[in-house]
Amino acid sequence: MKKSSTTALFALALTILFAASVYPQSVRFSDPNSDYIFDLPETKWKMTVKPSATSPNVEYVYADRNDGHLEIRKLTVTKDAQLADVIRTEEQKLQFLPGYVTGKSENFRGRLAGTVFNFEFVRAGRPMSGRFYFLRADNTTVYVLRFTGFTDKLRSIQNQTDLIGRTFQIKSA
Repeated sequence: MKKSSTTALFALALTILFAASVYPQSVRFSDPNSDYIFDLPETKWKMTVKPSATSPNVEYVYADRNDGHLEIRKLTVTKDAQLADVIRTEEQKLQFLPGYVTGKSENFRGRLAGTVFNFEFVRAGRPMSGRFYFLRADNTTVYVLRFTGFTDKLRSIQNQTDLIGRTFQIKSA
Protein backbone atom coordinates (compact mmCIF):
# COMPACT_ATOMS: atom_id res chain seq x y z
CA MET A 1 0.00 0.00 0.00
CA LYS A 2 2.76 2.43 0.96
CA LYS A 3 4.68 1.67 -2.25
CA SER A 4 1.68 2.44 -4.49
CA SER A 5 0.98 5.78 -2.78
CA THR A 6 4.67 6.73 -3.06
CA THR A 7 4.62 5.77 -6.74
CA ALA A 8 1.44 7.77 -7.30
CA LEU A 9 2.96 10.79 -5.53
CA PHE A 10 6.12 10.51 -7.63
CA ALA A 11 4.04 10.28 -10.82
CA LEU A 12 2.07 13.38 -9.77
CA ALA A 13 5.28 15.31 -9.10
CA LEU A 14 6.64 14.35 -12.54
CA THR A 15 3.38 15.38 -14.20
CA ILE A 16 3.46 18.80 -12.53
CA LEU A 17 7.12 19.26 -13.44
CA PHE A 18 6.44 18.26 -17.06
CA ALA A 19 3.39 20.53 -17.30
CA ALA A 20 5.40 23.49 -16.02
CA SER A 21 8.04 22.92 -18.69
CA VAL A 22 5.49 22.55 -21.52
CA TYR A 23 3.66 25.83 -20.84
CA PRO A 24 5.81 28.86 -21.57
CA GLN A 25 6.45 31.33 -18.83
CA SER A 26 5.26 34.88 -19.30
CA VAL A 27 7.74 37.75 -19.42
CA ARG A 28 6.98 41.12 -17.86
CA PHE A 29 7.67 44.21 -19.96
CA SER A 30 8.89 47.14 -17.93
CA ASP A 31 11.17 49.95 -19.05
CA PRO A 32 12.27 53.15 -17.29
CA ASN A 33 11.26 55.15 -20.41
CA SER A 34 7.64 53.95 -20.37
CA ASP A 35 4.96 54.56 -17.79
CA TYR A 36 3.30 51.14 -18.17
CA ILE A 37 3.97 47.44 -17.75
CA PHE A 38 2.40 44.31 -19.21
CA ASP A 39 3.02 40.59 -19.55
CA LEU A 40 4.08 38.81 -22.73
CA PRO A 41 2.79 35.22 -22.68
CA GLU A 42 5.56 33.72 -24.83
CA THR A 43 9.18 34.32 -25.65
CA LYS A 44 8.21 34.41 -29.36
CA TRP A 45 7.31 38.06 -28.80
CA LYS A 46 10.41 40.08 -29.77
CA MET A 47 10.82 43.81 -29.19
CA THR A 48 11.46 45.74 -32.42
CA VAL A 49 11.10 49.30 -31.11
CA LYS A 50 12.41 50.10 -27.64
CA PRO A 51 11.14 53.12 -25.71
CA SER A 52 13.56 56.00 -25.27
CA ALA A 53 13.65 59.33 -23.47
CA THR A 54 12.28 61.02 -26.62
CA SER A 55 9.76 58.36 -27.68
CA PRO A 56 7.86 56.14 -25.22
CA ASN A 57 6.52 53.94 -28.06
CA VAL A 58 7.02 50.19 -27.91
CA GLU A 59 6.64 47.63 -30.69
CA TYR A 60 6.78 43.84 -30.67
CA VAL A 61 6.41 41.12 -33.29
CA TYR A 62 5.21 37.58 -32.73
CA ALA A 63 7.72 35.36 -34.58
CA ASP A 64 7.22 37.32 -37.84
CA ARG A 65 5.67 40.75 -38.39
CA ASN A 66 2.81 39.21 -40.40
CA ASP A 67 2.06 36.66 -37.67
CA GLY A 68 1.45 39.41 -35.14
CA HIS A 69 2.64 42.98 -34.74
CA LEU A 70 2.00 45.09 -31.64
CA GLU A 71 2.34 48.87 -31.38
CA ILE A 72 1.55 50.67 -28.15
CA ARG A 73 0.59 54.33 -28.36
CA LYS A 74 -0.49 56.84 -25.74
CA LEU A 75 -3.25 59.21 -26.81
CA THR A 76 -4.08 62.43 -25.01
CA VAL A 77 -7.78 63.14 -25.38
CA THR A 78 -10.10 65.88 -24.21
CA LYS A 79 -11.31 65.57 -20.65
CA ASP A 80 -13.86 62.76 -20.32
CA ALA A 81 -13.84 62.03 -24.09
CA GLN A 82 -15.98 59.02 -24.98
CA LEU A 83 -14.05 55.95 -26.15
CA ALA A 84 -16.45 55.62 -29.08
CA ASP A 85 -15.28 59.04 -30.33
CA VAL A 86 -11.61 58.10 -29.90
CA ILE A 87 -12.21 54.86 -31.83
CA ARG A 88 -14.06 56.73 -34.57
CA THR A 89 -11.09 59.10 -34.98
CA GLU A 90 -8.67 56.17 -35.25
CA GLU A 91 -11.02 54.36 -37.65
CA GLN A 92 -11.01 57.36 -40.01
CA LYS A 93 -7.27 56.77 -40.50
CA LEU A 94 -7.84 53.07 -41.23
CA GLN A 95 -10.56 53.53 -43.86
CA PHE A 96 -7.97 54.05 -46.58
CA LEU A 97 -6.40 50.62 -46.14
CA PRO A 98 -7.04 48.37 -49.17
CA GLY A 99 -10.08 46.17 -48.61
CA TYR A 100 -10.90 47.78 -45.25
CA VAL A 101 -13.93 46.29 -43.50
CA THR A 102 -14.95 47.36 -40.02
CA GLY A 103 -15.63 44.65 -37.48
CA LYS A 104 -17.28 44.40 -34.10
CA SER A 105 -16.34 46.43 -31.07
CA GLU A 106 -16.52 44.74 -27.71
CA ASN A 107 -16.14 45.87 -24.14
CA PHE A 108 -12.93 44.75 -22.54
CA ARG A 109 -11.85 44.58 -18.93
CA GLY A 110 -8.42 43.92 -17.53
CA ARG A 111 -6.35 46.03 -15.18
CA LEU A 112 -7.67 48.92 -17.28
CA ALA A 113 -11.15 48.97 -18.80
CA GLY A 114 -11.78 49.77 -22.43
CA THR A 115 -12.99 48.62 -25.81
CA VAL A 116 -11.57 46.26 -28.42
CA PHE A 117 -12.05 47.34 -32.03
CA ASN A 118 -11.69 44.68 -34.78
CA PHE A 119 -11.28 45.21 -38.50
CA GLU A 120 -10.00 43.49 -41.65
CA PHE A 121 -7.99 44.69 -44.64
CA VAL A 122 -5.77 43.34 -47.43
CA ARG A 123 -1.99 43.60 -47.74
CA ALA A 124 -0.16 42.17 -50.76
CA GLY A 125 -3.25 40.14 -51.66
CA ARG A 126 -3.42 38.48 -48.23
CA PRO A 127 -6.28 38.90 -45.75
CA MET A 128 -5.11 40.84 -42.70
CA SER A 129 -6.81 41.71 -39.41
CA GLY A 130 -6.45 44.35 -36.79
CA ARG A 131 -7.43 44.13 -33.17
CA PHE A 132 -7.00 47.44 -31.32
CA TYR A 133 -7.40 47.65 -27.55
CA PHE A 134 -8.41 51.14 -26.40
CA LEU A 135 -7.67 51.24 -22.67
CA ARG A 136 -8.56 54.26 -20.57
CA ALA A 137 -5.89 55.20 -18.02
CA ASP A 138 -7.55 58.40 -16.76
CA ASN A 139 -9.86 61.22 -17.91
CA THR A 140 -7.40 62.46 -20.55
CA THR A 141 -5.28 59.41 -21.41
CA VAL A 142 -6.09 56.41 -23.56
CA TYR A 143 -3.56 53.75 -24.50
CA VAL A 144 -4.02 51.93 -27.78
CA LEU A 145 -2.56 48.44 -28.17
CA ARG A 146 -2.58 47.93 -31.95
CA PHE A 147 -2.30 44.30 -33.02
CA THR A 148 -2.18 43.47 -36.73
CA GLY A 149 -1.31 40.33 -38.67
CA PHE A 150 -2.54 37.73 -41.13
CA THR A 151 -6.17 37.04 -40.26
CA ASP A 152 -5.65 33.35 -39.46
CA LYS A 153 -2.48 34.01 -37.43
CA LEU A 154 -3.93 36.88 -35.41
CA ARG A 155 -7.03 34.83 -34.66
CA SER A 156 -4.85 31.94 -33.44
CA ILE A 157 -3.03 34.17 -30.93
CA GLN A 158 -6.08 36.10 -29.73
CA ASN A 159 -5.74 34.52 -26.29
CA GLN A 160 -2.26 36.07 -26.13
CA THR A 161 -3.39 39.51 -27.33
CA ASP A 162 -6.16 39.38 -24.72
CA LEU A 163 -3.65 38.46 -22.01
CA ILE A 164 -1.40 41.37 -22.98
CA GLY A 165 -4.43 43.67 -22.87
CA ARG A 166 -5.60 42.30 -19.51
CA THR A 167 -2.20 42.70 -17.87
CA PHE A 168 -1.51 46.18 -19.28
CA GLN A 169 -1.31 48.66 -16.41
CA ILE A 170 0.14 52.00 -15.44
CA LYS A 171 3.20 51.88 -13.22
CA SER A 172 2.63 52.91 -9.64
CA ALA A 173 4.06 56.30 -8.78
